[in-house]
Amino acid sequence: MRGGRSNSQLPPYCCVLLLLSTAATFQCCCSALTPPSAGGAWEMSKVEFDTGGLSRKSFPKSFQFGTATSAYQVEGMASKDGRGPSIWDDFIRRPGVVANNANGEVAVDQYHRYKEDVDIMVKLNFDAYRFSISWSRIFPNGTGDVNEKGVAYYNRLIDYMVSKGITPYANLYHYDMPLALEKRYLGLLGRQVVNDYADYAEFCFKAFGDRVKNWMTFNEPRVTAALGYDNGIFAPGRCSKTYGNCTVGNSGTEPYIVAHNLILAHATAVQRYREKYQEKQKGKIGTLLDFVWYEPLTRGKADNYAAQRARDFHIGWFLHPIVYGEYPKTMQEIVGERLPKFTAEEKKMVKGSFDYIGINQYTAYYMYNPHQKQPKVFGYQQDWNAGFAFAKNGVPIGPKAHSYWLYNVPWGLYKCLMYVKERYGNPTVILSENGMDQPGNVTLPKGLHDTVRINYYKGYLAQLKKAADDGANVIGYFAWSLLDNFEWLSGYTSRFGIVYVDYSNLKRYPKMSAYWFKKLLDRRSKH
Repeated sequence: MRGGRSNSQLPPYCCVLLLLSTAATFQCCCSALTPPSAGGAWEMSKVEFDTGGLSRKSFPKSFQFGTATSAYQVEGMASKDGRGPSIWDDFIRRPGVVANNANGEVAVDQYHRYKEDVDIMVKLNFDAYRFSISWSRIFPNGTGDVNEKGVAYYNRLIDYMVSKGITPYANLYHYDMPLALEKRYLGLLGRQVVNDYADYAEFCFKAFGDRVKNWMTFNEPRVTAALGYDNGIFAPGRCSKTYGNCTVGNSGTEPYIVAHNLILAHATAVQRYREKYQEKQKGKIGTLLDFVWYEPLTRGKADNYAAQRARDFHIGWFLHPIVYGEYPKTMQEIVGERLPKFTAEEKKMVKGSFDYIGINQYTAYYMYNPHQKQPKVFGYQQDWNAGFAFAKNGVPIGPKAHSYWLYNVPWGLYKCLMYVKERYGNPTVILSENGMDQPGNVTLPKGLHDTVRINYYKGYLAQLKKAADDGANVIGYFAWSLLDNFEWLSGYTSRFGIVYVDYSNLKRYPKMSAYWFKKLLDRRSKH
């Protein structure tokens, strides 16, 4: 300890910090830490955080730093103020689907606490907030009557952000298809969804586009198609019985139909925005794609081909059409007649249907060629013909977070960004999600002391800077997530936030990672 103060004289909270601390990560003058204030924040003004030499000046002058959430995960008021149910409201009623049978009825109540949350962003020196709009909060039945209370909520949120200098990035769809459309024509499986989605998107452009200048059409459409229709572990829970616990579905065809409709819905919305709103509103529009980096397990040709198949079936499934107007050749050859085709007119509409691409990047895996036989039952994941490995010669690919799928592999982010740069013509890219989780049952003192998360962010941002320095056209970075929240299948057993939420009273407590970002993003920094 600096100042020669003995441990016996320290406040109890600081003693916990000392017991848990990683000296290499920070130095702490514990007398600077005070109990939670009325606003729920911890004062860490004298804590010295190591940013690894990174600061705002490490990135281009116009580079935007933000945090991200999604409507169902944070808003609450899921069945109030006129919001209609989404497929997730229905899906989580199945016993055992979500950990502890949790739901998003209250979530972390951003619906009422949005001002507090925006104020936190301001205090932490963030520039932007990537939030999502709940389709069924605007159109409870998917189409038709507008829920004015829902529109009013998003107006309040957007207005407050703008008044506080936080730039809104609005995502129009984050897994939450209105249940009414699922019942009407099987939602994303019905071609009718293309125009219904575009109508909803256009309503949002009209209602909010005077203030929102950054639009995203879909978050992780690959996850929607694969987890919702190949193994059925996400809403609406459809798959072939061979590949999941589903009563209906076809894993060999439905993921591809859904993806095709998602791409057409995206392109139709972009077309409407460009034709009717973009010139006047002077905004930009793109989509958000998840990208796990797939590294060949060995240098052998077979493993290299397996890793490339994985990339084509993952990022290429959506990025290839919107850049080149068609699916990757690998997919066309393997999936064959099960893969829908774009008409000449659709190709023209789809190709180039973005101003930027959002990349959600968390982790990396090794891939190998499994030498498997043709499956008796077709499935999207089976079509990859690629095996996953999480270690090489007994050495894990990286330290593991709480979630089983998440390893800390910063070099994977660099490879993702350079891959997009080199294979897809160096499009404008936003790193639209990046983060890691800790267990949901972590206590407040231990939860606030998230040095492991600081090390994660430090490693990934260093690789982001390296990619930008090497010519990748990256213009922004969004940490996932602002708040601990409802984490889909994990419910509240997984905490991704840089702000700790006490689920018993929903009070917010910025974690050490939040204050690390505050230092990193200090506009007065001399570094």
